[in-house]
Amino acid sequence: MRRITRITTVGIASAALALSATACGKSSSEGGSASTSDSKATKAAIAYDIGGRGDQSFNDAAYAGLKKAEDELDVDGSEAEPSSGEGDADKVQRLTSLARAGNNPVIGVGFAYAPAIKKVAAQFPDTTFGIIDDTSVTGKNIANMVFNEEQGSYLAGVAAAKASKTGTVGFIGGVEVPLIKKFEAGFAQGVKDTNPKAKVLTQYLTQPPNFDGFAKPDLGKAAAEGQLDKGADVIYAAAGLAGSGSIEAASKAGKWAIGVDSDQYNQAGLAEYKDSILTSVTKDVSDSVYNLIKSVKDGKPQTGEVRYGLATDGVALADSNPKYKSMTDLIAAVDQAKKDIIDGKITVKTAP
Repeated sequence: MRRITRITTVGIASAALALSATACGKSSSEGGSASTSDSKATKAAIAYDIGGRGDQSFNDAAYAGLKKAEDELDVDGSEAEPSSGEGDADKVQRLTSLARAGNNPVIGVGFAYAPAIKKVAAQFPDTTFGIIDDTSVTGKNIANMVFNEEQGSYLAGVAAAKASKTGTVGFIGGVEVPLIKKFEAGFAQGVKDTNPKAKVLTQYLTQPPNFDGFAKPDLGKAAAEGQLDKGADVIYAAAGLAGSGSIEAASKAGKWAIGVDSDQYNQAGLAEYKDSILTSVTKDVSDSVYNLIKSVKDGKPQTGEVRYGLATDGVALADSNPKYKSMTDLIAAVDQAKKDIIDGKITVKTAP
């Protein structure tokens, strides 16, 4: 059965969003593929991050996991959109409403949900709460779904260095927070390890507590245009919905863009620019959502840190673009880098 209930809360307060810490949580169940369960139906909910569903990236990947659970596990799914200019109080209200409605699990898409999950999870001890991209908040009923973004970004750096003709590439971060710094660090390291003479231009769209850098495509477009003017011919943006603006700018300039989180070559909303999307650093947010829902349905809910890395295809580099598939030297370099990371020959930095 597929029954989506869209829940939107009205802003209560304009308190600044809390940043997540980068400390590791306790280890527990591992993510991975799972088979269909025949147990009783489950109600599950996801609360979207900034930009909401339709961002062609992070939130849409989470939705894909919920939809898969609906289709394969007979789950009734609910979605909750963020409000403009919201604070932690709005998130608390949203998660509380979803939990009271009987959803289990309730998943916060993004580190900004950490303060709210810490509060609401304590009030609903029999409900499993999932949070993506955060390990700062822990509890017996909290699953921290995290990724080695730096590893996938390293591969993007290798690809960018190989594809660049000018020797100058760009990185655009949505908001300058520790999570996005991981993307920057891996990308820059991959570029420099491949071509020590290459130049990496770096720009962040906003600084916290302003999170517009994850939500406004015009900001990404302007930043990309500036990097293109400085000679960049490959631009990698880790900026959520704002990243679509950088893809547009690169495409119109006849240069390469590298997508993030979802395989953006296959995103319908970016079809006009797909030929310019060389590749994308994918995070298996979809399976992380699906796996948590299934674990609850099976009566063995995941808790603690559930990590997805390169070795388990939790992060990867997409090869959907036929032009990418034709670049044999680039693919060979990426494949070798992937092997070296998995084998421990390359240690990827998590901070610039």
